[in-house]
Amino acid sequence: MSFRVAVLGGGAWGTALAMQMRRAGHDVTLWARDAAIVEAIRQGGNPRYLPGIAIDGGIAATTESAEALKGAACVLAVTPAQALRSVLQTIGGDVPAGVPLVLCAKGIEHDTGLLLSEIADEMLPGNPVAALSGPSFAADLAAGLPTAVVVAAKQEALAARLALHFSTERFRCYSTGDLVGVEIGGALKNVFAIAAGAVTGAGLGASAQAAMVTRGFVELRRIAHAFGAEPETVMGLSGLGDLLLSCGSAQSRNFAYGLAIGRSESLAGLPLAEGVATAGIAARIARDRSIDAPIISAVAQILAGRITINEAVSALMSRPLRAEAE
Repeated sequence: MSFRVAVLGGGAWGTALAMQMRRAGHDVTLWARDAAIVEAIRQGGNPRYLPGIAIDGGIAATTESAEALKGAACVLAVTPAQALRSVLQTIGGDVPAGVPLVLCAKGIEHDTGLLLSEIADEMLPGNPVAALSGPSFAADLAAGLPTAVVVAAKQEALAARLALHFSTERFRCYSTGDLVGVEIGGALKNVFAIAAGAVTGAGLGASAQAAMVTRGFVELRRIAHAFGAEPETVMGLSGLGDLLLSCGSAQSRNFAYGLAIGRSESLAGLPLAEGVATAGIAARIARDRSIDAPIISAVAQILAGRITINEAVSALMSRPLRAEAE
C-alpha cells in the first residue's frame, strides 16, 4: 500500500530516507530550508551531503512546509535533534492531524533533558509518535546497500504497520513498542562514538578501544534500565547494533569528531556531531539519577575543555576494581 510521505530535512539522512520511501513505492515530498539543496534535489542530486549519488527524479522538493505536508499520511522528521523543537514550532501547524510523526534523528534535548518523543508529544499532541533508528549510514542507504533498522512506537501495532510500509528487499525494518529504549540507544551511542574516535585518534590502541566500547555499553544499559527500557531493545539494532557501527568507522560523524579531538586537530568545519550536545545532558541525567557512567562523564568533561584525553584515561584506569557485572 502506497501513501504520501513528507520528509523534513534535506541533509544526508533525510535525502537517503526520501530515496528509500520512493523505493518502497510511496509519493515523497522533501522539505528543506536551504533553497540551494532543494534545487539540487530537483536536478537529481545532493552534492553537498551525498556526493556522487543520483537521486530519484520522483522525489519532490520544496522550501514550503505547507506544500510538503499537505495530504501527507506519514511525516519523517529528519532535522538535527537539537533543532526539532524550533522546527515543530515553525511548521507544526502544517502537519496533518492524526498522522504519525516518525523521529529519525538521535539525541536528547540539551536544555531540558527531554527525549525527542517527549518534545513531539508536547508540540504535536494530536499526532502519534514513532522513531526509526539502528545501524545505518546515509551513504549506504542511498546507494541501496542492505540495511536493517527498527521502528518503534508506544502503540506496537503502529510500529509494525510503519515497518511494513517502509521495508523493501534491501531495507529491513523490525518493530517494537519500546520507544524509550530505542531513543536512549540512539542518543547515547553518539557519545560513545566520540569516545571511540578519541581513543583511536590518540593512538591508544585497539585493546583500549574495545574496552571503551564494551564498558560504554554497560553504561548505556544502566541508563536505559533507569528509563524503563526493555533489555532486548538495548541488545538489538538500536542499541548494541548502532553502537558497534558508530564506534568503528570514520563514516560516523561522532567517531570522526572524536578522532579529530584525539589527534588534536581543529574541530572547525566538521559536520554536525549530535553526541557533542548529548554528552553534557547525558552526564547530568546520570548524575541526577545516581547512575555510574564514568565514560559519559569523561566525554562531557573533554568536550567542555576541563580535562584532556590522557587525564580522562588515567582517571578511568585508576577507578577502584570491582566485579565486571557490577
